[in-house]
This record gives sequence, C-alpha cells and structure tokens, in this order.
Amino acid sequence: AAPLGLDVGATRLHDEVVMRTVVLVVDHPGFRAQACKLLPLAGYRVTGEAADGAAALLVASSVQPDVMVLDVQLPDISGFEVASRLLAGQGAAVEVILVSSRDATTYGGLIDACGAKGFIWKGNLSAESLAALVGEP
Repeated sequence: AAPLGLDVGATRLHDEVVMRTVVLVVDHPGFRAQACKLLPLAGYRVTGEAADGAAALLVASSVQPDVMVLDVQLPDISGFEVASRLLAGQGAAVEVILVSSRDATTYGGLIDACGAKGFIWKGNLSAESLAALVGEP
C-alpha cells in the first residue's frame, strides 16, 4: 500500500510527487481518448498527444516524456520511423512502446530494429501491460 499522501504509481522525490510522463501518439481519436483516461488512472501523467509522426517528434522534443506510446500505423510516417528518429536524437531518455491493432508477428523484426522497448496489441493496453515493459509508473 502507498504511504498516506502519496499517489499510487508515483514516487516521492524531495517531498514532491513525481509521476512518469507519457506522450500518446495514435491517429484514432477514440482510442487516444480512451488511453488518455486509462493512463492517469494507472499512475502515468499524459503530457502530450499527437495524431501523426511529424507531430509526435515535435511534441516529444518539446515535453521530453519518459515514455511514448506510439501507434505503428500513422497517416504520414510509420511508428517504426518515428521511433528510430526519436531514439537517435534522445537515446535512452525515452522508452518507446509500440501499439497496433495488428499482432506483433505481422511486423517481423521491425519492432526490435527500430529500438522500441516493446509492443502491446491495442486490445491489451492496460496499466499492467505498460508497467511490464517500462516498470511501475
């Protein structure tokens, strides 16, 4: 159980609650809205959203999130390309988790090749599945 006054999923640093920050990049507005409700309940703080790859790169450079939940299929460039560009620029500063409505086996070695920390099928996105890849919020 969390100590009194400490939000579940947060850590206390110099008497200040610090939550892991997330940028959510999904082109489907309904899924993005659902995830934006789920993630704070799981102890993550959503600090940015984007519906395409170009916007994702801009938002990530602006807010420098701990985690990026990134859709593989975006309208302009693929999530694999976004992850590769982002990780080349920020290195290990952000953990990229790819999501898709398709199974991971559809993408072969592309998930590992782009440097993403992992993959979650959209139907399985939850606090538990995200924490299994990036640790507790």
